[in-house]
Amino acid sequence: MVGVVVIVAAALAAGYLLGRLRPWRRAGDWAADRVRFTGAWVRGGVVRQAVVVLVHVVTAPRTSWRIMRTPAADTTVPVPVRDPEWVAHRTRADKGGTP
Repeated sequence: MVGVVVIVAAALAAGYLLGRLRPWRRAGDWAADRVRFTGAWVRGGVVRQAVVVLVHVVTAPRTSWRIMRTPAADTTVPVPVRDPEWVAHRTRADKGGTP
């Protein structure tokens, strides 16, 4: 009888501790951050990428499926176009005078 009480108390304590720490949600948030935002994890190697994607798929299957179906966003920065004849197109204010 005492053994059953100890097991029940340990199960309740473990459940309370897991509910407070929320390791499942923390692992999912960590993986989602790594998948959404490219950064050091991309340069971490194939094994690290596989672990991150596996954790994300296990913790958030619907979100990971949606992320896998959407194409990657274009990360190129638009290059400013320079006018080769900018001197000829300056206004009086650009020249330092009064408008």
